[in-house]
Amino acid sequence: MTTPTSNSNVNGSIAFLLVDVQTVFSRVLPNYDELVRRCRFALESAVLLELPVFISEQVPDKLGSTQPELIDAAPEARLFNKSAFSALKADGLLQALKEQYIGHLFVAGLETPVCVYQTVVDALQEGFQVTLLTDCLGCRREEDGKAIIDFLSRQKACRALPSEAVYYSLLADAKAPAFRAYTSLVKKYN
Repeated sequence: MTTPTSNSNVNGSIAFLLVDVQTVFSRVLPNYDELVRRCRFALESAVLLELPVFISEQVPDKLGSTQPELIDAAPEARLFNKSAFSALKADGLLQALKEQYIGHLFVAGLETPVCVYQTVVDALQEGFQVTLLTDCLGCRREEDGKAIIDFLSRQKACRALPSEAVYYSLLADAKAPAFRAYTSLVKKYN
C-alpha cells in the first residue's frame, strides 16, 4: 500500500478518525498539549481537504468529553461514545464508515497501546487500510507507543507516517486548489 494520492482509492474514500483525546487525559499523558496541537493541525487539514471526520470518546459520562479545541477544529465531525477500547465497537461507527464507502482511515489519538491499537486491529480485520499519524498519537509510556507503532506498521494494510507528509501526499501538486491554504496551516502549526 502506498500513501493515498486522492480522496478516493480502489477501496473507497479516506476518513479521519480521532480516538479518545479527552481532557481528562491531560493529567496522565506527557506532552499532552503538543499532542492536542498536532491533532488540531491534522483535523484542520482533514477539514480543508474535505475528509469526513469521526471522533470517539471513551465513557464520556465518566471521563468527560473531547478536548474542546479539537471539536472546534472539526465542527461537522460525527461523535461516537464507547465503552469498548476499540473505536470500531462504538455503536454506529463501523456502519457510518461503511455507509460512506470509507476504505482508508487516518488514525490519531490515544492511548496508542490500548484504544488506538485495538481500533487499528479491528479496522484491519474489517478490511480498511490504515495510516497512523505518528505525530498525532499519545501514550503514557513512550516505549510502549513505539512498540505498537512498529508492530502495526508491519501489518499488510497499515502505515505509520507524520501527518504533514500524508496530507502533502494527498495534495500531490503545488497547483492543487488547497495547496496554499494547507501550506498556511503547516506554517501555523510548525
